[in-house]
Amino acid sequence: MNERDREHSPPQRKKRVALFVTCLADLFRPSVAFASIKLLEQAGCEVTVPLRQTCCGQPAYNSGNYEDAVLQAQEVIQLLAGADYVVVPSGSCAGMISHHYPTLLDGEWRDRALELAAKTFELTVFLKDIAHIRPKRKKSPAKLPSVAYHDGCAGLRELQIKSQPRDLLRELSGVEVCELQQSEVCCGFGGTFCAKMPAISGKMVDDKLKDAVATGARILAGGDLGCLLNIAGRAERLGEDIEVRHIAELLSMQFDGPAIGKGK
Repeated sequence: MNERDREHSPPQRKKRVALFVTCLADLFRPSVAFASIKLLEQAGCEVTVPLRQTCCGQPAYNSGNYEDAVLQAQEVIQLLAGADYVVVPSGSCAGMISHHYPTLLDGEWRDRALELAAKTFELTVFLKDIAHIRPKRKKSPAKLPSVAYHDGCAGLRELQIKSQPRDLLRELSGVEVCELQQSEVCCGFGGTFCAKMPAISGKMVDDKLKDAVATGARILAGGDLGCLLNIAGRAERLGEDIEVRHIAELLSMQFDGPAIGKGK
């Protein structure tokens, strides 16, 4: 394409993204949703937040209540059908929509679930691999304190998310990640697992917290609020001096407010 053709070519349409906020962000950490919107707009997307969204159905699904899970899945599918992309700041909810809806539903609903699955992405995957987000300014951003990164099980194992959050922390926030010794080990949350087996879950989160503290990092980041609430609660109970934050907050440079489990 020559310069003349470029001048008369129609402007490229922005990617229309529906943000699936998740229950935990809505109820416990709305700043994650606002940070996600900021990042998506920085990446050149047109963002909507469907107001009728509720739970993705994962708690019911994990508890074996498939009847309610089916109803919730069908509601989500109808709500998000018109978007070009669906972006979720949670590996577990993104995994529920993209991996489990198609196995949960039959017939026409399964076909619709597959269509939704094909356009549903966890936040860091979408920013890095689909939207190709770039730093907002040419100059280097203000550097964060050292950051350790926790890989949530659903994101790591179901969605193969590993390099994307680390790359984005380096490119957008100017930090290198302090690696945990057992980065691929569960923190003990596991949805209903922590309620059904609290003793085992408690030992697992203790081990994860010790691993994070041993890195010397000031901040532990992650992409799943379930994990982060679990770790932050344990850190507060044990008096460990480490901040726990969602990666969306760090990438959008919104880290002046209280960490998870701190403040009001």
